Amino acid sequence: MLRAESFYNVATNIEELDREGDMPKIIDSYGGISLHEQSHGEAYLSLLINKFRGNSLYILDEPEAALSPSRQMTMLARIHELVQQGSQFIIATHSPIIMAYPDSLICELKGEFRKVTYKDTEHFQVMKQFVNNTEKMLDIIMNP
Repeated sequence: MLRAESFYNVATNIEELDREGDMPKIIDSYGGISLHEQSHGEAYLSLLINKFRGNSLYILDEPEAALSPSRQMTMLARIHELVQQGSQFIIATHSPIIMAYPDSLICELKGEFRKVTYKDTEHFQVMKQFVNNTEKMLDIIMNP
């Protein structure tokens, strides 16, 4: 798992190693662009696109934290490619976009694990209410 701080250190180490040797550049295996010259989200996508492989197990903790909604959809597309190549994912997320992956098993932790459907998740319900009733929700939030 790469937390933001750890990912920053990895990016720094890659640059240091690339400066030191006559070996092929490590950054080329991440898409060829310095991870420090990208936003955290773009660098994370570089990792996902260039380093994740099929027939693997990935455990991700809130991968959406660095990603815009459109980039979360890009992530879903890459996850789908990897699933078709035999990979499996265990993802802790609050993102209704990530949870929407077809045929995923969704468990909610509220004192105990319980299996839920996508539309029954609190995250889906809250987002749906907010998007469908933005003015009303803003009024409730800002004028208690």
